[in-house]
Amino acid sequence: MSRNKRATRSTKTALQRLELRHETLLRQLCKLGLVLRGSIGARMMPCGNPTCRCKGDPPRLHGPYYLWTRKVAAKTVTVRLTAEQARRCMQWSRNMRQLDSLVRELQQLGLRAADVVRGSDPS
Repeated sequence: MSRNKRATRSTKTALQRLELRHETLLRQLCKLGLVLRGSIGARMMPCGNPTCRCKGDPPRLHGPYYLWTRKVAAKTVTVRLTAEQARRCMQWSRNMRQLDSLVRELQQLGLRAADVVRGSDPS
């Protein structure tokens, strides 16, 4: 078998493997639920009353208060959430991280496919 035919067969096999992985990632993408950019956190905070328990020794802070923080037009925006809202938004935030990860992997697959194709190109 000539060197050129072997290279073509090798390229075809490598591309098929990359396409299978691509299809797997797309199936995972379809299973994602809602996505939400930003972070969800719980904070304990003091109040402004100088005689409150939160000023004691040791301090007993108020909360937890659930906060959703994100960037909007290059500015940080923070919104207070109820415990139930925070629970839902946390799942959506996890979905967003999963989406980001899947997109990065899809991009890497595209780069690898381009490398495979370029490696088989005689020019």
